[in-house]
Amino acid sequence: MKRESKVKDMSLAPEGHRRIDWVKEHMPVLNEVRKVFEKEQPFKGLTVAICLHLEAKTAYLAKVIKAGGADVVITGSNPLSTQDPVAAALVEDGITVYDWYNCTPEEYNQQLHWVLDCEPDLLIDDGGDMVHLLHTERRELLEKIRGGAEETTTGIHRLKAMDKAGELAFPMVAVNDALCKYLFDNRYGTGQSTWDGIMRTTNLVVAGKNVVVIGYGWCGKGIAMRAKGLGANVIVTEVDPIKANEAIMDGFRVMPMLEAAKIGDFFITVTGNINVIRKEHFEVMKDRAIMCNAGHFDVEISKPDLQELATEVRTVRKDIEEFTMPDGRKLYLLAEGRLVNLAAGDGHPAEIMDMTFALQAMSIKYVNENYKNLKGKVYSVPESIDQYVARLRLKSLGIEIDELTPEQERYLNSWKL
Repeated sequence: MKRESKVKDMSLAPEGHRRIDWVKEHMPVLNEVRKVFEKEQPFKGLTVAICLHLEAKTAYLAKVIKAGGADVVITGSNPLSTQDPVAAALVEDGITVYDWYNCTPEEYNQQLHWVLDCEPDLLIDDGGDMVHLLHTERRELLEKIRGGAEETTTGIHRLKAMDKAGELAFPMVAVNDALCKYLFDNRYGTGQSTWDGIMRTTNLVVAGKNVVVIGYGWCGKGIAMRAKGLGANVIVTEVDPIKANEAIMDGFRVMPMLEAAKIGDFFITVTGNINVIRKEHFEVMKDRAIMCNAGHFDVEISKPDLQELATEVRTVRKDIEEFTMPDGRKLYLLAEGRLVNLAAGDGHPAEIMDMTFALQAMSIKYVNENYKNLKGKVYSVPESIDQYVARLRLKSLGIEIDELTPEQERYLNSWKL
């Protein structure tokens, strides 16, 4: 179906095509999935709505789903992560796009509405905004939705809350909880891309600095591991005693946030929660402390508290805001407190997103094939899909692994010695 896309500047499309072509060459798993989709046409006659960070890797996922017969409609999940050249290129590739860089909150909401105006059958969400809108302002569309998949931890928290309340109207697959997602994307992807964004933005040395990682989930583990590799002294703050013990055994110092605030040089939030750095922490931070966020929403660092405390606010470098405190200390916030790896960088490496987006593509294929037997609940990615993606990656690397012998299979499945 021909629609009028709304993007920043169509003259940027050639650059967008170059970016998409580059990541395509480094996404062998998704290339294999594309071959299957082109042959089987699993989405023929269906509309698939996508709300993800609109950059080159996401664009290639959209093209793979289109190759499976879908009418694809896409928007971004964060105003500062959209790449306008990529958006323009997708329009030339026959995909409907409603998105542009640095849109206002009102424009972001309008973009989501435009996507839903296309009456999708399936959806891919990142953070839960599209699903939330469907269950609040666009309930007339719920009956048509077969289901979808959610990308990230924050979105799954929201979905599980809806599920628990009995409010989720269609099946959603929790892609973030798949082994091939969080073991690689969350840990290695977030770990590398967060520091890519920080170092590109600040141009400062990390070695010898005190790095405070707030939250020690899989993303926090990756960020802490990369900080250690860069020569930083890593401090972890946590509310979960098990994760705190894990951080200690991984070789990191653990302490309350109020204590860490006094000695940190870099602060990175990765909790998915609100106001984990706030007024009492700003009041004791060192001069020239640098803060950034690697969680989905820009609520982890309290920007209202920063604004209230500051006597002066100015932009000192692209993506760096300087907040001068009453005593003359200067605190720095990167990328407006939004996802620093995407708002101030290019996001996860292509090879990492290759596995994640293969999971996304296969998950909505699974939903489409089984939606009549699925309820309005949050579902795990089937183990068979997780294994399939892992094997495709090994195949792309030219690596073979062993298989269990029949004797070993019988042994593992028997309770007798």
